Amino acid sequence: RKGTIRKMTYRDVLKRVDHTLLKQPSTWEQIREICDDAVKFGTASVCIPPSFVKQASEYLGEKMPVCTVIGFPNGYNTTAVKVFETKEALKDGAEEIDMVIKMGQYDKILEEINSLKEVCGDHILKVIIETCLLTEEEKIKMCETVSASDADFIKTSTGFSAAGATKPDVALMKAHMAAEKKIKAAGGIADFCDAAEFRSVWGLTASEQADL
Repeated sequence: RKGTIRKMTYRDVLKRVDHTLLKQPSTWEQIREICDDAVKFGTASVCIPPSFVKQASEYLGEKMPVCTVIGFPNGYNTTAVKVFETKEALKDGAEEIDMVIKMGQYDKILEEINSLKEVCGDHILKVIIETCLLTEEEKIKMCETVSASDADFIKTSTGFSAAGATKPDVALMKAHMAAEKKIKAAGGIADFCDAAEFRSVWGLTASEQADL
């Protein structure tokens, strides 16, 4: 297995990683540092709190896409608030949006996802379902709901709950997501070898992503 992982270079892994800093006490100096690291190492994007999006977008220019989070981390905000947050983030320069859903009626979840995607347009929308809080039946139902939506990705976790991504959860997503939808494994990925295993063991495509 180690030989297989070594054939996948660090750059192969990094270009599928959203370099992320969402901790509450984060400062602009820390955000700027991860922006610099993201550019240096060629990650897929830098994922940061909404309050730093404008500053980071101006700092980065065209060098790196900025991703931010909506309804984070619990998803309790109303759809109208999430739509407003999304519009503000895009206006400030965000290229990608990671939204958190609140479990409940699946038709309402589908409607909310599509409302945000309508605002996002061609910008990437990822839907965080917080797998560690769901039963297997609920995970499958959420896969079906996101598959039926206009979103681009399903995402395992916020990184702020009881656990992050697991390989069984990614496997379940691969089994139940529509083929055209992508998967983001987030939280709990320990190192490069672990990230490579998430990609290779479960057959993640070149467009699928991880947090590291």
